[in-house]
Amino acid sequence: MKKMISLLCFIVVVIITTAPPPSSSSSSNGDLQNSSRVKLVDDYILRVANDVGFGDWMKNIRREIHEYPEVGFEETRTSSVIRRELEKMSIAYRWPVASTGVVATIGSALPPFVALRADMDALPIQELVEWEHKSKIDGKMHACGHDAHVAMLLGAAKILKQLENQLQGTVVLIFQPAEERGEGAKEMIKEGVVENVEAIFGLHLVVSSDSGVVVTRPGEFLAGCGCFKALIHAKTASSNPILAVSASIISLQHIVSREADPLDTPVVSVAMVDGGSHDDTLNVIPESVSIAGTFRAFSKKTFYALGQRIQEVIKAQAGVYGCWCVVDLEGNEYPSVPPTVNDKRIYEHVIQVSNAIVGKDNTQTTQPFMGSEDFAFYLEKIPGALAFLGMRNAKAGLVHSPHSPYYSVDEQVLPTGSALHATFAYTYLFNHFNQSLLTI
Repeated sequence: MKKMISLLCFIVVVIITTAPPPSSSSSSNGDLQNSSRVKLVDDYILRVANDVGFGDWMKNIRREIHEYPEVGFEETRTSSVIRRELEKMSIAYRWPVASTGVVATIGSALPPFVALRADMDALPIQELVEWEHKSKIDGKMHACGHDAHVAMLLGAAKILKQLENQLQGTVVLIFQPAEERGEGAKEMIKEGVVENVEAIFGLHLVVSSDSGVVVTRPGEFLAGCGCFKALIHAKTASSNPILAVSASIISLQHIVSREADPLDTPVVSVAMVDGGSHDDTLNVIPESVSIAGTFRAFSKKTFYALGQRIQEVIKAQAGVYGCWCVVDLEGNEYPSVPPTVNDKRIYEHVIQVSNAIVGKDNTQTTQPFMGSEDFAFYLEKIPGALAFLGMRNAKAGLVHSPHSPYYSVDEQVLPTGSALHATFAYTYLFNHFNQSLLTI
């Protein structure tokens, strides 16, 4: 019976969405018709996503991926699961992209192009959650929800494939490796995955909001995260790199307290100092000492200026104490990730989609988060927006933060995530098509 209802709803969608566009002389009627079409599609997407069998299918995919976690650029098994499911749905894809990534397309194969992205890498963490589908790989775990992100995007693919004949353009599905390393998005961009793409949407599960709540904001959303490492070396026998390092650490703290805009919220942290011998020799000054740390800021201008200032401060203090130094800000070991800045126009579209899928009461605009996401690299290239989907469920004990060995996912939100992805893409293309008609 449920399948019959879904089929009937789909037939209604096909009939209405393929009706002739309204004439320009009846714009009010056209707006009403367009609104009705979108509403019917939203309802259809929700019906499909909330079907029990559909939800179970996504759970099984998520659990299969969870049992065999793979870290950045090693996601061969994960990508094989993705490709298997895409092939079952007769969805064309390109692989490998950026070593292990997969890029699929649904629709007319013509512009406009809109992209949906899911990251798929795990973390080098030993899972401590005891359950049937616990990680089978020692020292590796999906502790940030990327297994669920893949399942939700595959769910969206299944929905969009059923609506393919009504897509007024092409949807690009990006299954990206190595987000945790801060390198995956950059490598995907290098391989041209967002060429000709007009807008991109990303979704990330969080425990900071209750299950089913969508959280986002326009403009600056997540902080940029940069890393620095410096080696300070004595020039002469009388030089003391320990003093140079000490002065550098104190001066670095003054950047935030004395130089930064008090209305901005940059952070500079020295987290490592390494120097001297390790054999209890206390009367020998080392030839060199190294320090390392991180810096964060929400503003792109502040973020990049902060990195430059860190380099200037360390080099200056090294010179004062008769030392030379090398400062690494290129992120060779820990790549820097810029601030995540949502495009305001795409943000508005996300809000409209979220209102339709989870309701206005469950759609929230939030303050910026100090965390980082390499989705930011896409946003430097094309307009887009990142949103959070809450999955906090205190009764079920689903309260542990990402990167915790006790992290677990509320699988009940998987259908919501797939519906958000699918609705974002469908309605973006639909709106773009109708706006194009008005300019003819």
